[in-house]
Amino acid sequence: MSTDLTLHQRRRTPTPDELQGIPWLRLLQPEIRARAVAELLVGDAAAGDYVCRVGRPVTYWFGVVEGLLKMSADNAQGMTMTFSGVPSGGWFGEGTALKRESYRYNVQALRKSVVAGLSVTSFHWLLDHSIGFNRFVMNQLNERLGQFIAAREIDRMNNPDARVARSLAALFNPVLYPGVGDILRITQQELAYLVGLSRQRVNEALASLEAQGTICVEYGGLRVLDLVALRSSIFQDKK
Repeated sequence: MSTDLTLHQRRRTPTPDELQGIPWLRLLQPEIRARAVAELLVGDAAAGDYVCRVGRPVTYWFGVVEGLLKMSADNAQGMTMTFSGVPSGGWFGEGTALKRESYRYNVQALRKSVVAGLSVTSFHWLLDHSIGFNRFVMNQLNERLGQFIAAREIDRMNNPDARVARSLAALFNPVLYPGVGDILRITQQELAYLVGLSRQRVNEALASLEAQGTICVEYGGLRVLDLVALRSSIFQDKK
């Protein structure tokens, strides 16, 4: 596959296994589901590929079939703020799609990923014809609001251990990211990109959390042993 092609130019129809990784399809009535499946496209994103950029008009509602994306934006001082990571099973941009406005954030692949897209026209058609789809989108919007409020709080934290703990907890949200399960497939470098810390400092934070019995670092990923404790992790403030 040529990497000279844009992600949009690399789009294709999804495989049956890829369709199984799209959580909202199972909420649709058979005839509506058939129409949605016919409209879905996927793209094979390489690490560093942009799925959407600030200022570009919305064309699709996106989801991650497999992989990991980063949602971020630059502030007025030129500093990058990461809103969230988007792991497998996560869908994003419903607010932008609803308002048909331009993106206010960048979304970039941190590793090789399979990204699904549903056109904005089809997104609005589903809203008009499916109660199940409406409920899914409403739940997404509600959880997303809480996520972004938490992201602002994390961004102000001076304690690295707390930043890592809260950022990890956000990635284990079963509503937004049903595909994660008990184990998050993520490298320490990828987590460092999401949290905005060095890989070494993330490693130290993970070791601290593991010593507390909150997480277990496994080959190729992390297992959460106590999600409630991870979400409420409080450490003495330190630089």
